[in-house]
Amino acid sequence: MFPSSWQLHNAARVVTAAGIIACPSESVFGLSCDPASRSAVARLLALKNRPVAKGLIVIVADIDQVAPWLQPLTDQHHRKLANSWPGPATWLIPAAPACPEWVRGEHASLAVRVTAHPVLRRLCRLLDGPIVSTSANRSGQRPARSTLEVQLRFGNRIDYILPGQLGTEQRPTVIRDLLTNRLIRQ
Repeated sequence: MFPSSWQLHNAARVVTAAGIIACPSESVFGLSCDPASRSAVARLLALKNRPVAKGLIVIVADIDQVAPWLQPLTDQHHRKLANSWPGPATWLIPAAPACPEWVRGEHASLAVRVTAHPVLRRLCRLLDGPIVSTSANRSGQRPARSTLEVQLRFGNRIDYILPGQLGTEQRPTVIRDLLTNRLIRQ
């Protein structure tokens, strides 16, 4: 099931208004908000009981949507990213000074994924920018895999649930450091 145009536009409206939405991702339902909104990110972190120092993943439909928050990349780095995107690969990319510290946490890099999930790609295109993507659960608990599980865990503490099907991944995305190629999360 793909969400209707109205549902997608409503989700974009909520994100633009510094709200929090739940939406399907490659493997689980996630919580998303505008990463440029300090208040939205703070509210999302409080819902998850997650410290700001850990940082968050942002997803985009195209790397250009987050380019102002990234240091310039070499051609070799661009090729490495292009070989894994769009898809379930998250890369830690050196952050530019413009990158909000409430998104990158204590890190000098930003976690970025160019998603292949059709709902998330469409949402990022509607917003013409990145969204935060983090699993719909409190830290340490099992992520939600349905809209019902999202409702049971968060009730009215989130502003909108965007329906849709999960992707085919069974585990969270792999995270690698772009500069060192070090595996951060399998």
